Amino acid sequence: MMASAPLSTLCLLPSQNREVNGYVMNLRSSFYGKVIANQIHIKKETGSIRRDPFVAASVLGRRKTVVPEPDYRIPVVLLGLAGGLAYTNNLLPAAPAGLLGLLLLFQTTRVKFVFDDKALEVKVGEQLQESGENVFVGGKNRWKYSTFVNWELWWPNFPILVYFKETQTKPEGQVHFFPVIFNGKQLYDVMVERAGPSKTSGPK
Repeated sequence: MMASAPLSTLCLLPSQNREVNGYVMNLRSSFYGKVIANQIHIKKETGSIRRDPFVAASVLGRRKTVVPEPDYRIPVVLLGLAGGLAYTNNLLPAAPAGLLGLLLLFQTTRVKFVFDDKALEVKVGEQLQESGENVFVGGKNRWKYSTFVNWELWWPNFPILVYFKETQTKPEGQVHFFPVIFNGKQLYDVMVERAGPSKTSGPK
């Protein structure tokens, strides 16, 4: 359902290329230093406007949702290692390396880190569906940035693991580890922006 606002709200939004067709106004505006492209629907009889819900940023300065791109390097390396071990008849170590590589390959195609305005959430699929409860510690796979105690991105040249500790799950702090199956630079940049600087890690 689309939210409505008084027509006087337009005075807050400096506009360019404004077209009024009785009912529809296309408005491109800048607010808090962010460029926002909105479609504003004007309702004559009530003197109010309605903004389409698909607009990514709001006029109140909310940060946009960021979803780092998938990165297949870790599963590819593991599968290559498994293939090399199998070629040299080292089947015992080749089996777990290959299975882990296949698992991470599958997870890279489906698992998404979604950074919205207030929290990091783990979702699945291109439609960003709910991932359910955390199978290890319980609770929803969504953590507010304000509860982050620390986080690290290990081996920034070739990021393998991302770690963070939060107090939302339990007051004394809960640690989480995830393989970096996303673009490491994008992941680092958005973590710095939303959760503050890491103590030791950094992009190279």
